[in-house]
Amino acid sequence: MANLKSLFKDTAIYGLSSIVGRFLNYLMVPLYTYTLKSCADYGIYNDIYAQTALLMVLLTFGMETTFFRFMNKEEGDKMRIYSTALIMVGSVCLTFAALVLLFIDPIATALDYPNHKWYVGMMFVTVAQDAFQAIPFAYLRYKHQPFKFAGLKLLFIFMSVSLNVVAYWLMPKIDPQWEIHIGYAFAINLTCTTIISLCLISELIGFRWQFDKQKCQEMLRYSWPLLVLGIAGILNQVAGQILLPRILDAEDGRNQLGIYGACIKIAMIMALITQAFRFAYEPIVFGSAKDKNSKELYAKSMKFFIIFTLLAFLCVMGYIDIFKYLVGEKFREGLGIIPIVMMAEIFMGIYFNLSFWYKLIDKTIYGAWFSLAGCAVLFAVNIIFIPKIGYWACAWGGLAGYGTAMILSYFVGQKKNPIPYPIKSITIYFIAAMALFGMMKWFERNTDWPTWVLLLINTCLICGFIFRIIKTDMPLSSLPVIGKKFKK
Repeated sequence: MANLKSLFKDTAIYGLSSIVGRFLNYLMVPLYTYTLKSCADYGIYNDIYAQTALLMVLLTFGMETTFFRFMNKEEGDKMRIYSTALIMVGSVCLTFAALVLLFIDPIATALDYPNHKWYVGMMFVTVAQDAFQAIPFAYLRYKHQPFKFAGLKLLFIFMSVSLNVVAYWLMPKIDPQWEIHIGYAFAINLTCTTIISLCLISELIGFRWQFDKQKCQEMLRYSWPLLVLGIAGILNQVAGQILLPRILDAEDGRNQLGIYGACIKIAMIMALITQAFRFAYEPIVFGSAKDKNSKELYAKSMKFFIIFTLLAFLCVMGYIDIFKYLVGEKFREGLGIIPIVMMAEIFMGIYFNLSFWYKLIDKTIYGAWFSLAGCAVLFAVNIIFIPKIGYWACAWGGLAGYGTAMILSYFVGQKKNPIPYPIKSITIYFIAAMALFGMMKWFERNTDWPTWVLLLINTCLICGFIFRIIKTDMPLSSLPVIGKKFKK
């Protein structure tokens, strides 16, 4: 129970920073989509960011999870493990950044951006810093310092938002000749990332840097399947965005990618919840691996994760008539993909929670196979259907890919390391959420009622789901502070 309380507390802190940060980051979506001249300009932004997301996985090569596993498994000098991880990731990132700057022209040409080589250069140097920062940030999580972790994440967001507002909103008002282009976003990201790197110096000093060759080899043996898993996992997220402008005509592809990239930002609240949960969950899971009640913790955590992601799904879809104003009008034709993308993110979150069975028994190769299977399904859907239905194929491909990996992980996991997940209760919640969503869509399509009436109906439906949660799994008497009144 103490671990579960710690999970909720840390998730709340990490989640607050992620929620505030993601909310402020959402301000960038209308800022870009209302000010950029075309959907294709925003498509360039999404294309390069999709490529850097893949690079982030390659440059960290599973070392975050490996770091937690070895820090909790080893009884000796833990700082030796930390410094070894820093040297491993740092050397790879430094080499990568140097090669990018040295060969920027052929790299940009190969990526179809010969006229925007410094967009590519700035983002690739940025991702090299981000990848190195992953280890100090993991160390903060290991030391249970969520406030510093959250503070630095929020500092980055506030700096980024402020500079973007200046570049895309304030300067055009001050100087009518100010030329708006997407390059400012890449320069701002590089600047803010560099400042955060400087803020992490205290995590890089005060101990003896040591490189343990034997630990390095052990860590690499543990992490390489995680790298394959990570590559397959991130491809499930970004492969469609990378393929779209390359399967279709370049201009049409970037135009569709701009629409798709803008609309999935609304759906990314699922990624926010999953990320916040992961930041808190990973250290607790590895730290409680020897606890006899650990499987009960994993089962309860899975249930609450699914409950709250389904609630988030209903909230976004129930108020989509408000959320749609986050994107410019020319991007709104893609709003129909949002429920598909959100459900794909739920499947991804479930898959992440399921993944601990093989991480805890050091059989990460299973994760690699599951993710590769999901990735194969995703590529097949995208390659076959993008020429026919465009960005809709990206949404359906993600759902099919994550669904495949999730199903494989569950059934194999229940044979290799069974965990008593409350499947019946989870299924009831899922059916209830889908039924409520179906009712929302029915009222939207079969009535001519004004928007405010539909929003009121959707609010009542969402409250019904919340009532179910409170009545069944989270009675008010169990909540802090207000629970005391109900116990009386």
